Amino acid sequence: MTRPEQIEIRWHGRGGQGAVTSAGMLAEAAYYAGFKGVSSAPAFGAERRGAPVTASTRLANATLRHFSQVENPDMVVVLEDSLLVTANAVNGLGAKGYVIVNSHLAPEELGLSNGFRIATADADSVAEEIELRVSGVIMVNTAMLGAVAKATGLITLEHIERVLNHTFSPKAARKNIEAARMTYECTRCAY
Repeated sequence: MTRPEQIEIRWHGRGGQGAVTSAGMLAEAAYYAGFKGVSSAPAFGAERRGAPVTASTRLANATLRHFSQVENPDMVVVLEDSLLVTANAVNGLGAKGYVIVNSHLAPEELGLSNGFRIATADADSVAEEIELRVSGVIMVNTAMLGAVAKATGLITLEHIERVLNHTFSPKAARKNIEAARMTYECTRCAY
């Protein structure tokens, strides 16, 4: 992806999956990658664990001047493929927009059109394999940062590693870094 002046990203997940956390981690990794203006924001409502949630990330080459929720994203990151339908995750996404989905399916099998640039990564399998869990629930949010890096080139694994190393304890950081790296490697892009 050529680096635009500004890129708006909307994250879709379920309460407890870490969409809000990932939105912030992506902003921080992008800052390390040289973006001058970065922000992330949750969209709070009556959601609870398991309910669909969204979060936004904005990245810019200059200072950001607005901080509203992202309604017409350049990219959507979907932590659970069922949200493509139940949460209408691609709503507002323009042609040539990025759709990065945690799914075992190949990008062509998702049934999306509109000229989207689609990438899939089986982050569930990665998290299961390395036992990346919180309270017994597999966590794919940090793994999907690896998919974003592979699909877009906006950030690198080194930027992600830097964020994870100072966010988590050394043991947890190692596991989350491994998840991001493994997901980076298994990300399939259709564009």
